[in-house]
Amino acid sequence: MVNPSTDRPPTQSTPQTPSFRVIPVTTPTEQDWFLQVPAIVYANDPDWVPPLQSDVAKKFAPTNPFFQYGKLQAFLAVSNGEAGSGNGNSPHKLPQLLGRIVAAVNQRLIEREGSNIGLFGFFECVNDGAIAHALFAAAEQWLRAQGMEKVRGPIDLSTHNNCFFQIDGFGSPPAVMMPYNPPYYPQLAEQNGWQKAKDAYAYDFSLDKPLPQEFEKAYRIACKSGVTFRPIATKGEAFERDCISLYELFTKGFGNNWSFTPRTQEEFLEEARSLQSLVDPDVFPVAEYNGEMIGFWMCLPDYNIALKHVNGKLNWLGILKFLWFRRQIDQGRVIAICSLPEYRLKMVPLALIYLGMMGGLQKGKPYKRAELSWVYEDNFPSRKLIEASGGKIYKTYRIYEKEL
Repeated sequence: MVNPSTDRPPTQSTPQTPSFRVIPVTTPTEQDWFLQVPAIVYANDPDWVPPLQSDVAKKFAPTNPFFQYGKLQAFLAVSNGEAGSGNGNSPHKLPQLLGRIVAAVNQRLIEREGSNIGLFGFFECVNDGAIAHALFAAAEQWLRAQGMEKVRGPIDLSTHNNCFFQIDGFGSPPAVMMPYNPPYYPQLAEQNGWQKAKDAYAYDFSLDKPLPQEFEKAYRIACKSGVTFRPIATKGEAFERDCISLYELFTKGFGNNWSFTPRTQEEFLEEARSLQSLVDPDVFPVAEYNGEMIGFWMCLPDYNIALKHVNGKLNWLGILKFLWFRRQIDQGRVIAICSLPEYRLKMVPLALIYLGMMGGLQKGKPYKRAELSWVYEDNFPSRKLIEASGGKIYKTYRIYEKEL
């Protein structure tokens, strides 16, 4: 992991106490420590799913397109005392790691919203108010120096990545590509002056209850209107073509979402290719009209059930464990339902829900439930549709803001 920010703040400007200090991440050793913090914070948490360290490291590599339009500074909270084989004063020995945070400036967000909004993300911290305060203070100080007037988070560089603190519904692991944190994180934020900006919900779908008849009827109406449906392509040039169509629909359908920042087609395709082998086309239907994609239901098997066992590393042993435990996957995560506005009267959204749910119930499929996440609290049209199909809110997530 390489941190492109070369402006190391003066030592005296970073928070320090007799027991710990906050340092800017600038060396390869400190970058390695940054990746190790979550394993310490969640050491005794049975619901935590370790993220793949290689995926996190890529976010800080110079090749990340983010650095074409943004900059960041990572910070670590480390103990001043000895821990294990060494102490924090030696760059070659592991100090006691207490927390981390990243302050970021995303120029695309600033241009879109017309104000100097900075971001914080990648926050992890032991349950200690003083340490959390010092981490937030370091991030806020760096953002002020960049001319930011407000800060929003947790957002890991953009809302296309991990974002939100979970604030309720604890007691189960997160679904694939969803955030997770200890229950005390919201309290740490609020104690430091952070205020709610927006909430989002995760909905639970049980597959043991049939959809209301209106959904099958909507599917038949859509078909009679000339809309056709098929599974997403997963191989070769057909996959690439479908991904380009998905990108265009995402841009049109979600471009006005709160805190949204646009991605280039290549950025989108790079992420899509990383997920290509994980797609189950039976639960990923797309809608077309005259050969043009006009909607989709995007669902992935919940691979967190398998990733929970690989300890954040897909080395040869991790791959073997992943292949073994993926057989236990019995649920999915619906990431998005999208339809161009002009086709909603043709019942395309309801038809996609019907096909996606029916695909998961096919003979031989393992799915018993699905999570649909995340949905902003003020997205009432989507919430009404989801709740009409039987979805129940079971987790809430929050993004905070603070004036600098």
